[in-house]
Amino acid sequence: MSGGWCSSVTSGWHTDVTPAINPPAGSILRAEVIPNYGGDTSFTNLVAAYEGLSEPFKRFVDTLRAEHRYGANWSGLPRPGRSPYSERIAKNSLVSHHPVVRVHPGTGEKALFVNPVFTDRILDVSPIESRLILGYLFDEITRPEYTVRFRWAPGSVAFWDNRATSHLGPQDLGHLDVERVLHRVTLIGEVPVGPDGRESDLIEGVRIATKPVFASAGTS
Repeated sequence: MSGGWCSSVTSGWHTDVTPAINPPAGSILRAEVIPNYGGDTSFTNLVAAYEGLSEPFKRFVDTLRAEHRYGANWSGLPRPGRSPYSERIAKNSLVSHHPVVRVHPGTGEKALFVNPVFTDRILDVSPIESRLILGYLFDEITRPEYTVRFRWAPGSVAFWDNRATSHLGPQDLGHLDVERVLHRVTLIGEVPVGPDGRESDLIEGVRIATKPVFASAGTS
């Protein structure tokens, strides 16, 4: 399988690059080569997931912050030994503390801002409390009534708001010898803000940034 986005690193439900202090605002993905079957991508609405919580629980999670990092281990279960991926993480650490509930900068809506791939723990609570809270929230964000499934075809384009959605890459192609080629554009985002007006904190690493690209004379 080539060109796909369902790697071992992000094979679960996730919002793109949340360990960054300014995660992507959105992504655009265009399909070029698609298998004859399989390869769908699922999306979930994090605003709907928040709105589906009870009022007391909304008030509780409004106050929480969480640590996001590559190599997150929110469950606390033992991990395999060192690997090339874990060594790469150790050399290029990226860690941020984000509000568990993010206020969308465009709509003012509240959305759950946690995901099982990158959210490592809830801050200022015990490990068991963190596991219980995150386990419940992860169950909520993946409830079928909040999700849609996108079936790709050559030329299909998906454009999603990374501030209010999580997605799940294909789960049915890893054992098949098929080709899947897609092209991505990622839009740099702003620093998340919680219901209390407080921004996220960068703990390790650097802010996502780009460098201008200038065309040489006679090449445009």
